Amino acid sequence: MSVAKKEYKRVTVKSLVDMKKNGERISMLTAYDYSMAKIIDDANVDVILVGDSASNVMAGHETTLPITLDQMIYHASSVIRAINRCLVVVDIPFGSYQSDPKEALRSAIRIMKESGAHAIKVEGGIEIKDSVKRILNAGIPVMGHLGLTPQSIYKFGTYTVRAKEEAEAKKLKEDALLLQKLGCFAIVLEKIPATLAKEVAESLTIPVIGIGAGGDVDGQVLVIHDLLGMTKEFNPRFLRRYMNLYEEMGSAISQYVDDVKTRDFPNEEEQY
Repeated sequence: MSVAKKEYKRVTVKSLVDMKKNGERISMLTAYDYSMAKIIDDANVDVILVGDSASNVMAGHETTLPITLDQMIYHASSVIRAINRCLVVVDIPFGSYQSDPKEALRSAIRIMKESGAHAIKVEGGIEIKDSVKRILNAGIPVMGHLGLTPQSIYKFGTYTVRAKEEAEAKKLKEDALLLQKLGCFAIVLEKIPATLAKEVAESLTIPVIGIGAGGDVDGQVLVIHDLLGMTKEFNPRFLRRYMNLYEEMGSAISQYVDDVKTRDFPNEEEQY
């Protein structure tokens, strides 16, 4: 059944809860710079995630672990300057919140004050409960992240689907309810069975946004470089490529090189 779509001039954390209540799916994409964020915002995407995936797609690291708090603030500041409509959520990077709730709060405050972001995202459940409480008590909106949590990749040892076994699925459901009870405004579920994701989404009043979590959650998120086909090595089942910019951009750049070499560029109309 189609649902009438409400127009949001500015998306807020309340907007997302309203979308879930109204049965309207939430669109979310990553962005790390001004130019890309402006395109995404103009396309009426609901949420931009300034993800620590910048460590992979922008800096070329194998994992998300190396990116620093200063670097995340830099990326977030660039994105914020492009935004008119989107809600902008920023990942707190690995090592900036897990062990010490006071450090977690300091990290969150730095992101909010220095970048102008609207909310932060953290990975984990009961293990980071005290950090989440401390951040929320300061009035900072928090988005949770469960399932495959890339900041814990060395604990998992693999990027395979999480929560297939009963014990891990039970813990994930408990963690989701905990994050909601603490006051998180939404949760990302990454790479878990679709039936489990549906169960979690139906059990919560806050939105559940999936990546590799099936179609029965409240919204979807993808990395913009993957969606546009700017990357080619990453090919998980959940990824739909809407363009093949790797080849298209490569072809355009090769043509530019040829035009320079043959003195076709610039021509008479392209000079003063």
